[in-house]
Amino acid sequence: MPLPSDQKLVTLSEDIIAQFDTIFGLHPGFRPVHAHGIILTGSFTASADAATLSNAPHFMQPSMLITIRFSSSTGIPLVPNNDPNANPRGFAVRFHLGKHVHTDIIGHSTLSFPTCTGAEFLEFFRALASSGPSTASPTPIEAFLGSHPAALAFVQTPKPPPTSFAREGYFSLHAIKFINGKGAICFGHYSIVPDAGIEHLDENAVKPITPSFLFDELPQCIAHRPISFQLHVQLANEGDTVDDVTVHWPEDRTVINLGKLTLNAVVADNDREQKHIIFDPIPRIQGIEPSDDPLLELRAATYLISGRRRRAAPGT
Repeated sequence: MPLPSDQKLVTLSEDIIAQFDTIFGLHPGFRPVHAHGIILTGSFTASADAATLSNAPHFMQPSMLITIRFSSSTGIPLVPNNDPNANPRGFAVRFHLGKHVHTDIIGHSTLSFPTCTGAEFLEFFRALASSGPSTASPTPIEAFLGSHPAALAFVQTPKPPPTSFAREGYFSLHAIKFINGKGAICFGHYSIVPDAGIEHLDENAVKPITPSFLFDELPQCIAHRPISFQLHVQLANEGDTVDDVTVHWPEDRTVINLGKLTLNAVVADNDREQKHIIFDPIPRIQGIEPSDDPLLELRAATYLISGRRRRAAPGT
């Protein structure tokens, strides 16, 4: 996939990656954020309702192979699982539609995002980087949060760690356009709901747990039985905002179950696979299109640039 022709977008993406490097350090072969991850494989089985929403290939076929990556936040490859900064947890799924043909969904475990534009996102992390313990109050991050309610809400939203990646819910916050075989259009937000239920650890339970408990537990769990999630989409009503990731729709909006994600194996060479795979927040298939959310193109460019850098690194 080529880089966007918009040089301003490319420069902004490079600036964001450089800012992550400043905060978390440079770790060749790893992602600049959500560096610590694990990849599993399995299958997706579409529901009967999926084809009524979109004629996308993975909604029209009975089942297909998928690849899923779970991750912890920050750009530190071995961030402890019981570190509060390791939240929110990341989730990405790739639907393998054919040879070199795929589409992805990317989300995280918090139903919020700090900014609605790339420029504000960069400003947020620059303010964070320049607000050390010795910085006089109001620090740059305090000033930023005071003037950006969405960022303040994101920071203040509780982000407890899950007992397992298989017991956490995940949200793809950008609105996506769905088109069915009759040409009907609607917008929706994905959510991934665990069949095992959502279960979090409280503060007292987190402290004594081993630093790698989530990544230790998942292979043990999958060795005994598959883990599964339901892929849902919340549909917008007419007039709902579809181009601002910080705006949330009311809970009374219609939710459709699109199908089941079943995971049954950890990939054999996890380090190599994580270094190679580059997830894309833009669907790039028939039946599903991006909304006009400006962060979608920015995130796609950022992931592509960082992914190329990761692949070019000599080792992990």
